[in-house]
Amino acid sequence: MFLVNTRNFPPELGGMQVLMGGLSAALLNYGSVKIFAEKHKNSDTYDNKFRYDITRVSGLKLFRKFRKANLVNNYLKENPSTKALITDHWKSLEYLNKEYLLNKKVLCLIHSKEINHPINSRLNTRMNESMSKADFIISNSNFTKGLAVNNGIKENKIKVIHPGISFYEEPSESNIKAAKNIFKDSFPCLITVARFDKRKGHDKTIMAIRNLKEIFPKIKYVCLGYGKEEKNLKKLVHELNLENIVIFMDNINSDFKSALIKKSHLFIMPSIIYKKSVEGFGIAFIEAGQHGIPSIGGKDGGASDAIIHNKTGLICNGNDLDSIYQSIKNIFEEDRYLKFGKNAKEFSKQFEWSKIIKKYIELLN
Repeated sequence: MFLVNTRNFPPELGGMQVLMGGLSAALLNYGSVKIFAEKHKNSDTYDNKFRYDITRVSGLKLFRKFRKANLVNNYLKENPSTKALITDHWKSLEYLNKEYLLNKKVLCLIHSKEINHPINSRLNTRMNESMSKADFIISNSNFTKGLAVNNGIKENKIKVIHPGISFYEEPSESNIKAAKNIFKDSFPCLITVARFDKRKGHDKTIMAIRNLKEIFPKIKYVCLGYGKEEKNLKKLVHELNLENIVIFMDNINSDFKSALIKKSHLFIMPSIIYKKSVEGFGIAFIEAGQHGIPSIGGKDGGASDAIIHNKTGLICNGNDLDSIYQSIKNIFEEDRYLKFGKNAKEFSKQFEWSKIIKKYIELLN
């Protein structure tokens, strides 16, 4: 029996949600899985499709974390045969009773910004106290591991296990047709699948596209996602007169998302460090690679674990507009994007959950 306690879980969108959903599904091949997760819109419909035993917790955020911790503690107390506990965040471990964790392997995942708190700050102290309950800290990249060590987490506890991806499924013909209709005869076709946050680099990508349209008059850019920066990004597109080039989309199903990626030529997300927020890995780069699409990512964060520079894509300086411009220009010179795309597809195979989950099972055993 594996117990998963998570703040992030599908059908809510996001990289951490995809990670926890994929991890839970992969664990089912090694035993039964019990999940405690937050309740979200459409969660009932989602949960009915899978073999998970899920308890969804609702209510005001302030009280929900304590109610959820009590439910998990009671479950652990009543089910002493539970083999292991896996949490998505140190806050999912914080209020769990140490007594109930005895004789169980405890794994706590870390991603990036949730551990980026100055040493001796209140949050840093809480974080380290919480993670002291874990046998292993699972870092999503070498960058995140370094960040964790710099913030006082014991290095000997940290294991780098990259997020996994689900087995590739070809998008439906209807969605392929719909994606073709969006891109039409455009070239190159760029896509970003990410929340509209300042650190993701949408703004500088849009500015680079303004300059690139002089040499690529049929360039097209699809921004797939949602977030607090959406209004500012749409304003920027209007100011640069790019309404016919930059398309914003959200609330689409995963199959249509896959079709859009497959019919694009480049996945781009030149992330930066913004305040305490930083990209820990970038599973979207690997998902793009599954479709044979190369990527451009930013040098700040863990993108270099997901992109092999000059082989599966390019790493650029996300703070430098010219670096983004030159990287996009470079990847389409001499059709490098085709060779990089083939390499990215091969590289993505090592991230399949069937391979990644074995690293978790080794630790749990």
